[in-house]
Amino acid sequence: MDAKVEYEPRPGRVPLKSRGGEMAFLDFGPQDRPVDIVFSHANGFNARTYRTILAPLADELRILAIDLRGHGASTLPAHPDDREGWHEFRDDLLAFLAAATEDPVVLAGHSMGGTSSLLAAAAEPDRVKALALIDPVIFSPDMLVGRSQDNPEIAESPLVQGALRRRRTFPSKAAAHEAYAGRGAFKTWRPEQLADYVEAGFRETPDGEVTLTCAPEWEASNFRMHNYDPWAAFRDSRCPIRILKAEHGSTARLEGHEAELAATGRIAVELVPGTSHFLPMERPQKVRELLAATAKDR
Repeated sequence: MDAKVEYEPRPGRVPLKSRGGEMAFLDFGPQDRPVDIVFSHANGFNARTYRTILAPLADELRILAIDLRGHGASTLPAHPDDREGWHEFRDDLLAFLAAATEDPVVLAGHSMGGTSSLLAAAAEPDRVKALALIDPVIFSPDMLVGRSQDNPEIAESPLVQGALRRRRTFPSKAAAHEAYAGRGAFKTWRPEQLADYVEAGFRETPDGEVTLTCAPEWEASNFRMHNYDPWAAFRDSRCPIRILKAEHGSTARLEGHEAELAATGRIAVELVPGTSHFLPMERPQKVRELLAATAKDR
């Protein structure tokens, strides 16, 4: 499957007037085929980051990988202050489904993208046939519900502080790639994965430099402001749900709820040994198998 890493998906944009801008996406697979999967990325990333993971599926499936609000090439307004939480991403995703798909689809996503998919499936179950979630952000409601100023553990977390310290501009994309390669979160990434992240994660500035498409303040605000109840979303969803959980540093805090999830008869959780939260980059074949199985079994 890795032979298809050179595959170039078709870029597209969908106006979402009710949401205040356009959502950008990458279109994988036969253009005359109905959409099988809509894929959402993690906080701070973009759709192209997952190109080499999704491209090998393009022979048999059609996948739309979206740029969430405040990320990549999407133009939906992204104001870090006075936010209501991740329901913004849920509502953007539902608006995209209404505009870009006709039949119910599989929703899939990594981290924040997985959680957004879960929230969308809970809000409008008839639009979603199944969920494939890759280390989604699932914490207890007492951590996630409420504004960040009421929860110092979230507001001052290392993730928030790290996002705010992120270098915003570089002389070029090549310089950004060199600065990231083999360091921090990118230690376990393949070179082509990092190249794709940088390609869509930076845009040129008028003075000839490049700047992040996801502003550090926006990334930090996503870590600060959650304001959702994942367990209510699990209960309100109706479709089959498959979850891949990282072995180390997972954001899918499912401990103590395994029996509750299993009792539904439709939610399956698989721990992937030797992986971190960057599971898609570390085990791309495992993610492809999950997506293909979910799409075919729906």
